[in-house]
Amino acid sequence: MTAGPGTGIGRRPMPVVLRRRMRRVRGMIAELGVGIGWRPEIAGFVAELPGLGFTEVIAESVHPDRPWPGLLELRDRGVAVVPHGVRLSLGGAEPVDPARVAHLAGCAEALGAPLVSEHIAFVRAGGLEAGHLLPVPRTREALDALTANIRRTTAELPVPLAVEPIAALFDWPDAEYDEADFLTELLDRTGVLLLLDVANVYANARNRGADPTALLDRLPLERIAYVHLAGGSEHDGFYHDTHTDPLPAGVLALTAELCARRRPPGLLLERDGRYPPAAELRAELDALAATAGLPAIT
Repeated sequence: MTAGPGTGIGRRPMPVVLRRRMRRVRGMIAELGVGIGWRPEIAGFVAELPGLGFTEVIAESVHPDRPWPGLLELRDRGVAVVPHGVRLSLGGAEPVDPARVAHLAGCAEALGAPLVSEHIAFVRAGGLEAGHLLPVPRTREALDALTANIRRTTAELPVPLAVEPIAALFDWPDAEYDEADFLTELLDRTGVLLLLDVANVYANARNRGADPTALLDRLPLERIAYVHLAGGSEHDGFYHDTHTDPLPAGVLALTAELCARRRPPGLLLERDGRYPPAAELRAELDALAATAGLPAIT
């Protein structure tokens, strides 16, 4: 019998050892608060935020033997610095590259990170680099490949791993799971945490004509390590998660819905390019804090 979307056929109960590991992992993730992604272009702005709870840096931009001095200063100040990978290709059919995993582990150790994160996506196949995060088919075969690669990765990491579903303009055909069942089973199988990108949930729901809160209601929100938020814009009938536009009201409203259900340990604003004046960034960060019922960080 073939499983249809949303059936969850083939889902297995989480083994006792993974349940225990999940409890230990959640205990290691403290409240992170409100943060912003660290980029060299806004390093000075980030450093001057008095209430900054944590920051995130693209792991591939870090040299573990000589990290950016600004990141070390934040680490020494007590700000949590989270390496965020974009090139592991956890969803690829091929095993993850051990050198890339070692790099991510080295970043975590150099920055004193409480955890690291990566994407539920693939970026290469057959030796070809896509240059983009590509969506994984929601099939048993893809789930098996993801599970194997995540287990290979976590076996070499000194800290917990959180995985992030991406924004996708298309779904592969012949899905055997819907998104919530796919994510939940992946977390059950591997014991990793969830990095929930609220902007991605908003973008995917808007482009598919779906209700984003329906996904929130079916996800294991207690497993969220932190969340991403970012701006986007509409082009050619599709909403694109650009990271270069202001936060839309819809993303803030969805964040409020999430926090009403279960406030996540951390909320992080992503901004990549077209940086606005500092006052605008501070206003966005304070709006995030207010939405979650947290103190302003500016």
